[in-house]
Amino acid sequence: MKRSDYISWDEYFMGVAILAGKRSKDPSTQVGACIIDNDNKILSQGYNGLPRGCSDDEFPWNREGEILETKYPYVVHAELNAILNSRGANLYGSKIYVALFPCNECAKAIIQSGIKEVVYISDKYADLDNVKASKRMFNAAGVKMTKLEPRNKRIEISFDINDI
Repeated sequence: MKRSDYISWDEYFMGVAILAGKRSKDPSTQVGACIIDNDNKILSQGYNGLPRGCSDDEFPWNREGEILETKYPYVVHAELNAILNSRGANLYGSKIYVALFPCNECAKAIIQSGIKEVVYISDKYADLDNVKASKRMFNAAGVKMTKLEPRNKRIEISFDINDI
């Protein structure tokens, strides 16, 4: 008899996105993204971080202060990194999984790349204008927005070979 407690595709891909976010050096926000095609194949992944060649030790990670002394002008968001990491792959009709609802800048990149669905868990910044702008653009462009309600609130990964 097969297992019945396996995770859904949505939980799997959101798990991949969350795991990708664990690569982020940002001390306050770790976001990952995973883009898949219609056959449930991963096309790309990304996480929030500095552009290639910019040292994580030489740029600020502050959330407040003078703009050039904060992370905001320097960090590439997970969604954009996933799009850029696809190396020009055709993303038309694909789906992106990201734990945190995309900002307006990422929304523009998502729309322009042809992604047709955004699956997210948290919309904690829903009251911010940039997130309101994202939703307005997604609605206008026909990008589906799906809030994931996972059956499993926790997925554990073990590197112990006895658990495999």
